[in-house]
Amino acid sequence: IVTTGMLLALTWALKMNLASLYYIPFCVVPIIIRILFDTRLALYLHMLVILIAGFFVANSFEFVFYQVTAGMVAIFSIKNFVKRERFLVSALFILSAYFVAFVGIALLREGTFRDIEWINFVPFIFSVLLSLLAYPLIYIFERVFGITSDVALIELTNTNNKLLRELAFKAPGTFQHSLQVANLAEAAIFKIGGNSVLVRAGALYHDIGKVDNPQYFIENQNTAVSPHDKLPYEQSAQIIIQHVHKGIEILRKNQMPEAIIDFIRTHHGNTRVDYFYQSFLKNSPEKFVDENIFRYPGPIPFSKETGVLMLADSVEAASRSLKNPDAQNINDLVERIINYKLEQNQLDNCDLTLKDIETIKLIFKTMLMSIYHVRIDYQQIL
Repeated sequence: IVTTGMLLALTWALKMNLASLYYIPFCVVPIIIRILFDTRLALYLHMLVILIAGFFVANSFEFVFYQVTAGMVAIFSIKNFVKRERFLVSALFILSAYFVAFVGIALLREGTFRDIEWINFVPFIFSVLLSLLAYPLIYIFERVFGITSDVALIELTNTNNKLLRELAFKAPGTFQHSLQVANLAEAAIFKIGGNSVLVRAGALYHDIGKVDNPQYFIENQNTAVSPHDKLPYEQSAQIIIQHVHKGIEILRKNQMPEAIIDFIRTHHGNTRVDYFYQSFLKNSPEKFVDENIFRYPGPIPFSKETGVLMLADSVEAASRSLKNPDAQNINDLVERIINYKLEQNQLDNCDLTLKDIETIKLIFKTMLMSIYHVRIDYQQIL
C-alpha cells in the first residue's frame, strides 16, 4: 500500500508537471516499512520504487543516486528506534545525505562552490519535511491493519500508562515483579537476538490480570495470613490460574495488541500450579483429582520472546523465596528452574537453541547477583 501510494504520487506529479520530482518524499517508504516490518524489506521496496521512478525523470542517474543514498540513510538512522524524537534525528540525517550528494554532484558539474545554484536544493528540504508524515501514517496503518510497530511498543512500556499505573496501585508487589522480569527478559533477548522492545512490553503486562484479587498472590501479601488458608486447594488453584484469563480480558477491553496478549497466554504454558496440586495430593490422598483443575490452559511459548519471558518470570519469582541469595544458591536456582521447564517440554515450540539457553542462564545469574548485591565468582557460574 505504501509503495503503491508513492507510485501514485509520482504519477500525479508527472501529470501536473511538478517543477521537480525531488519534492516527493520518497524516504517515507523505507521509514514506514522499516518500522512496521524490517530492514531488508524496506531496502527492497525502496529500491523498487526508485528504479521505477527512474524511468520517468530527465536525469535518472542523479535521481537514483540521490534517492538510494537518502533511503539507505533513512533506514539505518531508525534501526535502533527507541524514542519518537528519533524521527527528527532521522530527518536531519536524510537532509545531510541529500546535501552531501547534492554538493558532490554540483561540484562535478560546476567545478566550484561559487557556481552552485543553491535554489535547486529547496525541493530536497521540502521532501525531508514531508517525510515526517511517516509518523502519523504509521499510526494509521497500525490501527487499520492491526500491525504492532516498535513505536507502539515503546509507548506501551511507559509506566505512566493507565493500566500500569493501576497495577502499581492495586498490586504493587506484582508491579515490582513485572519490572524485574522486564529487565531480565530484555537483557536476555538483547544478547541472543530478538525484539527487546516487544519482550519488555510483554513482561510489563504479563501479570496485569492480578489487579483482580491481588491479595491472593504472594507478592502482594503483607501479613503471614494468606486468604488461601480458608479455601480448598482446587479453588485456590483456579484463582491463581484465573489471572491469565483476566489479563487477556483486560487487554482486549483496552484494545491492546495481540502480540502483547500472547505473553499473557503463554507465560505459564500448560504447567501445573504445583504448590496447590502437591498440597492436595498430600492432604487428600484418597480423593480422585482432575489434574486439569490445577493446570494452566496454555499454549506453551512459540517464539524466542515468549520463551524468554516464561523463564524470566519463573526465575525472578523463585528468587524472591531465597533466604540466602548467595552466588551458589542463585546458580542452583536458575539451573533448576530452567532445566525443569525443559523437562516439562515448555520450550519445544519456541526458537531457543541450547546455546541460547546457556546464554540466558548466565545473564539471569549475573543480573540476579547484581540485584542481591552478591560478589560474582565467574568460575563458579560457568
